[in-house]
Amino acid sequence: MFKDLDPILHSQLRLAIVSLLISVKEAEFTFLKEKTNATAGNLSVQINKLKEAGYIEIVKQFKDNYPQTICKITRSGILAFENYVQSLHSYLQVTPIDKPGIKK
Repeated sequence: MFKDLDPILHSQLRLAIVSLLISVKEAEFTFLKEKTNATAGNLSVQINKLKEAGYIEIVKQFKDNYPQTICKITRSGILAFENYVQSLHSYLQVTPIDKPGIKK
């Protein structure tokens, strides 16, 4: 009855990162850090987990002699997010008759 929730996206920070990238397609590390209020270290760890899952791509480059990290959502990341949202909907669509201890 209930769909499994993706354990990669079921982390608050990783879900926030993917949600932001869904809307903007790509973003700099500093933008993600500012929007999520995460520490640089935690954000870096969570971004790497998303990269390992194939949900985002990371591009490291230099801009005006400063290192720049850009994160881009992948097609797999978009599909995973869409599936995650659909799974959440299955949890929300339970009728009262389906809930134990509740009589209609």
